[in-house]
Amino acid sequence: MRIRVRQRPRSRRTALRTGVPLTTLALAVAGCGASVTPGATTTSLRNTVATQGTSTPGATSPTPSPTGTATAHTAPMATATSCTDQTLAGMTTAQRVGQLFMGGVNAAKPDQAQLRILRDNHVGSVMLTGRSSAGTAATRKIVDGFRGQADRVGGKQVGLVVATDQEGGKVQVLNGPGFSAMPNGVTQGKKSTTMLRAEAAIWAQQLKRAGVDLNLAPVADVVPASLGTRNIPIGSFQREYGNTPGPVTSHTGAFAAGFKQSGVMTTLKHFPGLGQVIGNTDTTANVVDSVTTSTSASLDPFKSGIQAGSPFVMVSSATYNKIDAQHIAAFSPTVIGQLLRGQMGFKGVVISDDIGNAVAVRSFTPAQRALNFTSAGGDMILTVRPDVIPAMAQAIQTRMGQDASYRAKIDASVRRILDAKHNAGLLQCS
Repeated sequence: MRIRVRQRPRSRRTALRTGVPLTTLALAVAGCGASVTPGATTTSLRNTVATQGTSTPGATSPTPSPTGTATAHTAPMATATSCTDQTLAGMTTAQRVGQLFMGGVNAAKPDQAQLRILRDNHVGSVMLTGRSSAGTAATRKIVDGFRGQADRVGGKQVGLVVATDQEGGKVQVLNGPGFSAMPNGVTQGKKSTTMLRAEAAIWAQQLKRAGVDLNLAPVADVVPASLGTRNIPIGSFQREYGNTPGPVTSHTGAFAAGFKQSGVMTTLKHFPGLGQVIGNTDTTANVVDSVTTSTSASLDPFKSGIQAGSPFVMVSSATYNKIDAQHIAAFSPTVIGQLLRGQMGFKGVVISDDIGNAVAVRSFTPAQRALNFTSAGGDMILTVRPDVIPAMAQAIQTRMGQDASYRAKIDASVRRILDAKHNAGLLQCS
């Protein structure tokens, strides 16, 4: 996705309300490489690490203690499995497919036509994009304007997941009164893990007050010092926590733990890493990593985050020649099925980087993108362009009607998404 260099707001913006219905939102985590040449003014960006949060969306959490002790949450009345199965059984095919999408809307002024597309296609997750300096209260009003329009199944609402890119530095979508000016990844990486976890818990509280459930962060990519700022998607924007696996592992873990403490989910991104590439998949085709293997130490931050219970992992759109030279990672059964699911044991939601507008996937039709990603084992499709969702959704529904094994694969993906929603307090069955 594109990003715009963040500038401090000069004044508060008036909250923008929208009464246009939206749809069911699926949990997701997304993220992407920065899409502009360093120093240029740009439009929006995303990426990801995930941790489970269990508090009610929008509720204000108490200020975390400096020790980072996790806040206790009330256990849901129904187990995740029974609640998920009950919800899934009551869904139409169109509703199930809608849960597979996270569509982008402008954080400052949601477009009515885009919201209508999301509503009409039962989309389960929304990503706030662009840049907003409206502050927490105004953003909450915008979110509340569409959150109540989520689909209902068996009389119960399937809660929307509202996500954004709030890494810090030049990648911070939400600003203004109530939001801290978050430092970039390099600066965060110089803090002690105890301090970073405490600060991350506060940043998460701010997102929670604004009605955001999921942060498409932290960045788990390791950018070697020898590459540095020549690494366009990460290094040029100082998004990395360090140049070796050790500090990246410890600090992505601290960031995710702080967010989990405050009940906001995170997403590990961009698997299996964008630290060894030059080009940015948002603006460049045929981005290739010829270094990373399935046993590279640069995978350690992802491995550690998965072991810690990350609910989301975002997959990149680069090609990894030493893992699967025939497919970009988001379309690779080897990367998703064998490496991420098999070797690393990830059981949560696999979300794509943006495959709605990124140049890396322009050679594929929207229908092909959706089918390639889901066939490879991906669960949630992130697109900053809602207008491609109808074609994607139709292609998935058509394939489900033709192929029983593919339909079972989609049902498994929806089940993982609903499990994540249940664990985050977004799915109620009793």
